[in-house]
Amino acid sequence: SVVIQECYVQNTAREYAKLYAAEAEPLEGFGEVPEIIQIFLIHRPTNNIPYATVEEELVGEFVKYSVKDGKEVNFLRRDSEAGQKCCTFQHWVYEKTNGNLLVTDLQGVGMKLTDVGIATLAKGYKGFKGNCSFSFIEQFRALHQCNVYCEMLGLKSLRTTHQKQRKATSTKSKNLPNSSTVKKMVPKKAREPRDFTYSEH
Repeated sequence: SVVIQECYVQNTAREYAKLYAAEAEPLEGFGEVPEIIQIFLIHRPTNNIPYATVEEELVGEFVKYSVKDGKEVNFLRRDSEAGQKCCTFQHWVYEKTNGNLLVTDLQGVGMKLTDVGIATLAKGYKGFKGNCSFSFIEQFRALHQCNVYCEMLGLKSLRTTHQKQRKATSTKSKNLPNSSTVKKMVPKKAREPRDFTYSEH
């Protein structure tokens, strides 16, 4: 069931967020860390929709912090503390999983997040099926800009590793036509926007 999958995605991302908090909170000057709220699955055998999810209601301005495509630049993401810490969280997870997993669709009220997604580079990474296209990972690599929180956690800049790889491929493959090396670097567009809403509680 899609509802069970959504539940699994959010609670997996929540575990990563707890590990991130454990590493970031002790750092001087880091401050509050974003939290992914828990989502509960309830089973109602007598109802015609037998599964539903229950979660804490978030009150306040609901903001989408994470990038979905290059066109959607969210200034609250770029300029707010919560937005920057969400971008750092994405970078942290990306680095921790060696670029195999990315938490996407970070959205919520202030530091409390919900309805997140997960993209994996390979299907079934650690037995986990992501619910977003892996092109989200390509996109993140191309668009992420490190901020002060990335620096505090000592995360490696994605720009420098990207450029080093580029130089390496261009020197190795001198005999290849340029177009093929250029094609590799073009991020694929995300195909399906995730628009699942479950008001059935």
